[in-house]
Amino acid sequence: MYRPRVIPCLLLRGHGLVKTRKFKDAVYVGDPVNAVRIFSEKEADELVILDIDASKEGREPHYELIEEIAGECLMPIGYGGGITSLAQVKRLIRSGVEKVVVNSTAALGSMQVIGDAAAAFGSQAVVGAIDVRRTMLKGYRIMAKSATVETSLKLEEHCRALVAAGAGEIFLNDVDADGTMAGFDLKLIRRIADSVDVPVVACGGAGTVDHLSQAIREGGASAVAAGSMFVFHGKHRAVLINYNPDELSGI
Repeated sequence: MYRPRVIPCLLLRGHGLVKTRKFKDAVYVGDPVNAVRIFSEKEADELVILDIDASKEGREPHYELIEEIAGECLMPIGYGGGITSLAQVKRLIRSGVEKVVVNSTAALGSMQVIGDAAAAFGSQAVVGAIDVRRTMLKGYRIMAKSATVETSLKLEEHCRALVAAGAGEIFLNDVDADGTMAGFDLKLIRRIADSVDVPVVACGGAGTVDHLSQAIREGGASAVAAGSMFVFHGKHRAVLINYNPDELSGI
């Protein structure tokens, strides 16, 4: 029976994993290689690794670490962070990454990278990412530089531009919901899902299986990604990887 993809999203800082809340207050949650090994054992559908400092610091991905992580993956893995050229994409694919996640606001010429990567490896290997924050007037803004800079990009228009450039998926990261575990912004997801004809992966706000289901059934997402839900346990947010495919079967 078909079930939409449920994707653990892990944030890389240096050589460790962290979890943020609204893109701030990063908390260390463990070693990435060990975490990926556990998610593989638990048969996660897919995995996304985002280096949250690479673009901000103007550096390339940690290729050796990514290759080590990919070596532990029994599922498809996507990587984002610091991607500014086709040469980098090729090196990441050689390292074992199936998808590259490119935030088109992170670097000048990133739309060209999306197009070049899609031409070289197919659109299914390229994910266009956007970080979105709500405005005082109940609208939405696409953010840049780890959500510290507001752009003038139009939401639906920019998503369609990503697809036109070659992105085979849109990774929608809700800055305001990140790490809150309070549920998805279904209105935001629906706006994006209705504006493009490629899968939309909703990320930001997942705290329960019902939240995941709502993002799919009401929001129109094709897949859902979560961080806190899969690395924290209980009201004290103890670090414990708890991905359980059986609990996700009803989504």
